[in-house]
Amino acid sequence: MLIRYTLHSAPMTDMDVAWAALGGDPALVPKVSAVVRDGALPSRLPVREVARACVGACALAAAEWGARRAGLSSVPEVRVDDGAVATAFRSERHLRVDGREPVSFAPLSRFWRTADGWVRTHANYPHHRKRLLAALGLTAGASADSVAAALGERSAVEVEESVYAAGGLAVALRTPEEWAAHRQGRALAAHPLVERERLGTAPGRPLLPLAGEPLRAAAGIRVLDLTRVIAGPVATRTLALLGADVLRIDSPRLPELPDQHADMDFGKRSATLDLTAAADRRTLEDLLATADVVVTGYRPGALDRWGLAAEELAGRRPGLVVAQLSAWGAYGPWGERRGFDSLVQVATGIAAAEGEAERPGALPAQALDHGTGYLLAAAVLRSLTEQTEQGGSRVVRLALARTAAWLTGGTAREAGHAHAPYEGPDPWLTETTGALGRLRYALPPIRFAGGPVDWARPPGRWGGDPARWAPVAGRG
Repeated sequence: MLIRYTLHSAPMTDMDVAWAALGGDPALVPKVSAVVRDGALPSRLPVREVARACVGACALAAAEWGARRAGLSSVPEVRVDDGAVATAFRSERHLRVDGREPVSFAPLSRFWRTADGWVRTHANYPHHRKRLLAALGLTAGASADSVAAALGERSAVEVEESVYAAGGLAVALRTPEEWAAHRQGRALAAHPLVERERLGTAPGRPLLPLAGEPLRAAAGIRVLDLTRVIAGPVATRTLALLGADVLRIDSPRLPELPDQHADMDFGKRSATLDLTAAADRRTLEDLLATADVVVTGYRPGALDRWGLAAEELAGRRPGLVVAQLSAWGAYGPWGERRGFDSLVQVATGIAAAEGEAERPGALPAQALDHGTGYLLAAAVLRSLTEQTEQGGSRVVRLALARTAAWLTGGTAREAGHAHAPYEGPDPWLTETTGALGRLRYALPPIRFAGGPVDWARPPGRWGGDPARWAPVAGRG
């Protein structure tokens, strides 16, 4: 059963909010229809509706850009199925590598009681674990019981500040009201869901012709992927689905977690560059010289020393689209802090809202990561569309905490009752064999008439590709 979104004067629905934030033409919203499934992404907060809107807006942006490139007389119809969305939003949990379940969270990544409340830590990466233990005055081999004892003697905010000062990751549990009064919460409220900026006067983007089926709207577009940990990789994984040549670059000193790579790098190529080496910096400059899109997912300012600030990039490569992702936004007192979905849920009041009997809870998926990732991909696609007529370089910025504000806000949700049950993920899971073994994985939820339904290839080995673009007909 399909439910078609309809435009109305007020209040705005989630789909309206997402599309408007992307600068889209509101007349296109009725192109989106949905299969609403009861039981998908169950939670107190409207995760299902926001997730559906993020995916729907991304699919609509892809259909719009694809129609422009293919010379179609109208934008293809978009169909969003809650089952596909719910499965994709938990893709890292559904992954199997040769039948093995993935490792999701390390033992020290969890909630802990403090002297006055709760704190959540993130220590999946070895360097974050090391910094957490150092901040607590513990040795590298400290047990979880030792961590619990150390945290139980301190206040939650004291832990938050001391661990951050040591370069680690810990966030105190706050209620929605406490976050709204926090300086970072107030700073976020003053910014839009999707920040969009035009730089320079580069000429309009030429439309490379599309050929063949399915309609891969981003075919021939070169995307430099400088992201890690779900949200950014979801965005670039989506652009790869749509045919972009996505080249992920990592430092050889910061290897990605194997299961994270297996889930998030479908359709991409993976290379390593050491930017402390002059030769690798020159290689990066060569890549930037013919890139169309740069997507970054490191904390604000972390890449600036390598000449990767948005304004610098646009100055060197007029017509570039720069898409930047952060946890807390590039402003306010937390503007330069690291963060992950689980921590943003704790700070912004989501964990308190989803909790039981004074114990904090969590969303049924890392929905801030996944939702923001699809919005980021949509913002790139809409930027490409706008450039065909208006020219200029484009900068788009999104933050997990800003998506959290949308989720916890007062947007009117899509009308209508559920018309089909969610009976599990199986219809939206499939398998393939590649360099990493036999993979079971979630199919992409992006669907529009004539568009792709799966990635062209599975992920290769992390860092196993050369740092160069694939040849594209008609361009250098």
